[in-house]
Amino acid sequence: MTEPNVSEETVRGGLSESEMRDNVIRLAFGGDPTRYEQFCEAIRGAIPPGTAAVLRGSAVTGVRHGDKAPFDADGPGTSDLDLTLVGAEAVALYKLEGFFIPKIHSRPVSEKDPDIAPGLLPLRDRLMKMVGRPVNIQGTRDWVMYLREHVMGQPYLTLCGKLETP
Repeated sequence: MTEPNVSEETVRGGLSESEMRDNVIRLAFGGDPTRYEQFCEAIRGAIPPGTAAVLRGSAVTGVRHGDKAPFDADGPGTSDLDLTLVGAEAVALYKLEGFFIPKIHSRPVSEKDPDIAPGLLPLRDRLMKMVGRPVNIQGTRDWVMYLREHVMGQPYLTLCGKLETP
């Protein structure tokens, strides 16, 4: 399995990279690391050069942020995967009306907002077929991820690429 460009000792929000990866493989990929790697490869092949991809949310932590309910608490396949593409080229894939903060931090491409980044729809469809659950794809800048990690204490698992340190 190809490892991300991050040290195993990296800890984000109280979880190490290996703990986060183990959670994701167990929860979202039925314990199958090959399915996880295929997911990562699909992302690598579809995102702009220089873009990093990370997973956030309950697939990484094992529990929902708001109510601390376990991943898939509402039944198999009910929890989504929160994929974030990080970098200027990823942010450029979103229409202006698709942002929380224009040209900095997008809303996720989801069932609610499928048309805010049309170029990402084929990737989203492919990923959802691979995992049998919703996959939401957000675009953001490196420094937003830095704030989420260091100010808000939110962990994320790097799937591919490397985030720049602001």
